[in-house]
Amino acid sequence: MRQLLSKSVVIDDDDDDEYPWRQNAHKYYIHLTLSLFLFIWFILGNYWVFSVYLPNFIPPFHQPQDYCDKTLYIFAVGVLIISHTVLFLLIFCSFCIYCFSRRRYAAEED
Repeated sequence: MRQLLSKSVVIDDDDDDEYPWRQNAHKYYIHLTLSLFLFIWFILGNYWVFSVYLPNFIPPFHQPQDYCDKTLYIFAVGVLIISHTVLFLLIFCSFCIYCFSRRRYAAEED
């Protein structure tokens, strides 16, 4: 969704504007709002899925609203586990690159 917004075209784009940063200000706020929404959605999704770990997969007769489809629940848990794994690997790789670049920079100074 954010990629689609980055492809948006500014109408009446003036090259003579004395404040060129204003031309993309709306894109910045749209990206910021969308990123915040997706982050909150991810946190709430984690809470909703993992707060009812192994829910009742058999629909009860008297309370059918307290039922969770097994395929959908396992899919949601799988997507969240993959998301956490990718996030962990991204942070770990970034940390390793930072440490190695810092070590190389310290070796070049000596």
